[in-house]
Amino acid sequence: MNEAAVSMEQVVLEYRVPRHQAGSLKETAVRIARGGIAFDLLLAVNEVSFEVHPGEVLGVIGANGAGKSTLMKLMARVLPPTRGRVRVRGMVSPIIELGAGFNQEQTARENVVLYGTLLGRDVRHMKAHCAQIADWAGLSDYLDVPIRAFSSGMVARLAFAVAVDVKPEVLLIDEILAVGDEAFQQKSSEKIQGLIRGGAAVVLVSHNMNQIVKSADRVMWLEHGRVRGMGDPSKITSAYSAASHNSLDQTVGSNVS
Repeated sequence: MNEAAVSMEQVVLEYRVPRHQAGSLKETAVRIARGGIAFDLLLAVNEVSFEVHPGEVLGVIGANGAGKSTLMKLMARVLPPTRGRVRVRGMVSPIIELGAGFNQEQTARENVVLYGTLLGRDVRHMKAHCAQIADWAGLSDYLDVPIRAFSSGMVARLAFAVAVDVKPEVLLIDEILAVGDEAFQQKSSEKIQGLIRGGAAVVLVSHNMNQIVKSADRVMWLEHGRVRGMGDPSKITSAYSAASHNSLDQTVGSNVS
């Protein structure tokens, strides 16, 4: 088999969470002077290992707080692991929190360049492709308008267009396939499918089980930062749905009693 585009080996990401929240800087200083601040360790990702190969789609499912978005940020090199090894080979296009890197006071043209450089693109390339990117997003008439005047949908469309402007080796998608209207969603889906056919390795996070089954070659089920299941999309999503329903039934029964 060809070399993995993404691999994680026993990856752990820990957050230090203070046990007592200080209301001010003064209170924090007082706590430190009296013996320090006590912390609890939160394992957002706990000994996770997997590989994704070129042309493969790995679906990632799990409840809110399971560690899915944190996992994506590790692969996007936004966060370093506490322990373990993360390997990502080639150019990465993270479609995560679209538009989070935009400056509200700058124009769309300026933000295309800014966002592209944050993704590791060459500044000259981004300047040369501004018009093309805006046209693909259906925003040609708004290139010199400040982003603060854009709707959230327009911002997401522009950010998506920047993210897929190049041919990445790794595509990270976190719950954003519902960007824009129906026509743009179809256009986005076709673009992603084209990247997959072109050999991109894809990691797709979604709460939509039908979408996961339809799109993924394998599925990884995360629970409290750990891998609970990995394998056939239909089997893993069915097991996850059954576990979720059982948990909900137990919660409802406890509340009723």
